[in-house]
Amino acid sequence: MATVRDTTYDLLRALDLTTVFGNPGSTEEPFLQDFPADFQYVHALHEASAVAMADGYAQASGRPAHVNLHTAPGTGNGMGNLVTAWHNRTPLIVTAGQQSREMLLMEPRLASRHPTELPQPYVKWTHEPVRAQDVPGAVMRAYATAAQPPTGPVFLSLPLDDWDQPADPPPQVRTVATRFAPDPERLREFATVLAGSRSPVLVLGAAVDRAGAWPVAVAVAERLAAPVWSAPAPERAAFPEHHPHYRGVLPFAMAPLAEKLSGHDTVLVVGAPVFRYYPHVPGDHLPEGARLLHVTDDSEEAARAPVGDSLLGDAGLTLAALLDLLPAADRPPPEPRPAPAPPEPEDPPSADALFAALAAHWPTDGILVQESPSNLAALRRRLPITRPASYFTMASGGLGYGLPAAVGIALAERDAGRRRPVVAVIGDGSFHYSVQALWTAARLRLPLVVLVPVNQQYAILKSFADFKHTPGVPGLELPGLDITAIARGYGCETRVVAGSEELGDALAGALRADGPTVLPAPISTDVPRIL
Repeated sequence: MATVRDTTYDLLRALDLTTVFGNPGSTEEPFLQDFPADFQYVHALHEASAVAMADGYAQASGRPAHVNLHTAPGTGNGMGNLVTAWHNRTPLIVTAGQQSREMLLMEPRLASRHPTELPQPYVKWTHEPVRAQDVPGAVMRAYATAAQPPTGPVFLSLPLDDWDQPADPPPQVRTVATRFAPDPERLREFATVLAGSRSPVLVLGAAVDRAGAWPVAVAVAERLAAPVWSAPAPERAAFPEHHPHYRGVLPFAMAPLAEKLSGHDTVLVVGAPVFRYYPHVPGDHLPEGARLLHVTDDSEEAARAPVGDSLLGDAGLTLAALLDLLPAADRPPPEPRPAPAPPEPEDPPSADALFAALAAHWPTDGILVQESPSNLAALRRRLPITRPASYFTMASGGLGYGLPAAVGIALAERDAGRRRPVVAVIGDGSFHYSVQALWTAARLRLPLVVLVPVNQQYAILKSFADFKHTPGVPGLELPGLDITAIARGYGCETRVVAGSEELGDALAGALRADGPTVLPAPISTDVPRIL
């Protein structure tokens, strides 16, 4: 007779969920026993790393991923990156072990007291099956929920004594729609506004990249002769950043953002919130007289927008439908933005100089994963993203995502046979949040390059302290951290980049390696402005 475990593994095979990310605990061992040879277990040393690895894998593969956590403590360990997965719109099936049903009334050791409440509100659906026989059906529902727009994580709490129970007939393997088209009448209204606009502007977000819609985004921008901005704090790049229409990333504060959009009468936002703000700089959301049109696949995102008229639909399908309705604009295209001036020589180099060197030696089909908040403006200024699915970071603003996400992305590239080079730029503060991910990269022999700008401080927090006039904040210095020793301890190759002129050779060697390489690069301790 088939068990719940047998039926669940057959379902996971049918759903192409044969890679499991996790760090095993006692409540997960009945699920993991006699682990099937056709499955891949990606062992992380900490649940936060496991969640972010699964997130990176799902985004790079374009499919949901499965991460298995350890009851309440493991779910708690993974919560920071579960928050990021929610904001990243990453389809994750998160399962966690639960104590034996027979003992739950007594709340024994490692029982999760309120398992369906613990991950809220950062999951689309959460459930603990009432019967052991409901586990496979719950997995099928979890998959369908995670994969449908707006995509995101779901959570299942699974008692450890369920797996050996006799199974009901297996659930039907179902497919679900992952995209939906816009309302035609509302679409025509948007097209009419854009066609009659004197000076439209596009603001594009991560959903454009998730939809594979770079080419149609370019076509719409050129049809409208409109400049293009990236939405504030984007987690993915949505437009070729060497295109003459591209203007950069909008600032993430009200007044400065509205100032950047001044002179435009129509703002078309596609695939991003309106807007992702961080420091509070009071002001209008838009320039005076401007109208905002918002395209999103998330009704909640549309509802909470402080300004604008919304249209629900997939970013790619909506842009393609708009393109069919828009006449060519009778105005000249925008002038290309000027190239940044060469960086000033310094010893140690500035972040600007380091990233200019990185751009000069960037692999053609490289993927950038970044988590260096204080240096982000310099990185985005110096290293334009010119290919789809080539830039990943955290939408939540929470640290500890980038390094393990890069591991998941590199694994997805290898599993898919693409083998695009992955370079992670991780600040020396961020590096230590999920540093255990290096061990997984080394064990899997992933050719991952980790460039660590070292300024021995939380410079982003110093920037915020300056901005908010809060001097004397403790804990902003990071002395005595030996990144080279730590990297070697986890099994990685490492080389200190003592000047931006050494980066090209170090990067080339790391890209040829058959495992991960960590490149600490001392930079100046100048604190950049937050805006």
